[in-house]
Amino acid sequence: MIGAWCFLDHAGPANYSAGQGLTIGPHPHIGLQTFSWMIEGTILHTDSLGYRQWIHPGQVNLMTAGRGISHAEESPEDSAGRFQLAQLWIALPKPESDREPSFHHYPDLPILDRGGFRITVLAGSFAGEKAPAQVFSPLVGLDFATPGAAATGLTLDPAFEYGVLTLEGEARVEGQPLSPGTLLYFAPGRETLAIESLSASRLLLIGGLPFGEEILLWWNFVARSVGEMETATRDWRQGNRFGQVRGARGAPLHAPELRGLRPRSGG
Repeated sequence: MIGAWCFLDHAGPANYSAGQGLTIGPHPHIGLQTFSWMIEGTILHTDSLGYRQWIHPGQVNLMTAGRGISHAEESPEDSAGRFQLAQLWIALPKPESDREPSFHHYPDLPILDRGGFRITVLAGSFAGEKAPAQVFSPLVGLDFATPGAAATGLTLDPAFEYGVLTLEGEARVEGQPLSPGTLLYFAPGRETLAIESLSASRLLLIGGLPFGEEILLWWNFVARSVGEMETATRDWRQGNRFGQVRGARGAPLHAPELRGLRPRSGG
């Protein structure tokens, strides 16, 4: 974990032919927020609360699962295309883990220009700008994009831990070269960070106050006990608790057998 961030998936960039894009059938979540940052292409979110929302480049979808929600995600079916996104999960702190589910779409985010980087404030606050996404733990998320050479220094919150992931191109963070797929971690106590690139690149920075709780992460669930996971799995299989996702193309996902759970520490 890095703060409350407990999962990070960089999907794409990928091209697809008509009818061959992303199709993820209805599936459940508990105890977390799914945070989707769209970089290229469009994807349709459909959920059990009745929301149907296209997400476009430069926008964020934030779904708060709380006690339970289900959703589906799919690319446009009628044409070829390309997509790239970062999807992250935010563990809800114990007092919020059983809250009512909700969904929010954020089409407009704060943007800064620093040293050749276009910095989008995805979550939390940075340099006097605050992202609109409602989160329940102290955290931050930033996207850095540049078409060419760029360099900037950041002022950090020394109480936070941080991670930097290169999504595209090559970059250097505190002199450390980062290629796509490499996550560089910084423990609490750091006050500044130097980021530079010699060519087109994109990086993602996440950070937050150490979570301070142990959680279990399995399949699509975040919980504090195996019992919670077992109950959620049974409820999904029996068609209880998670509602219905109407209009999704894909079939509902089957919950695998629950085994091998070990707590994940957050700070």
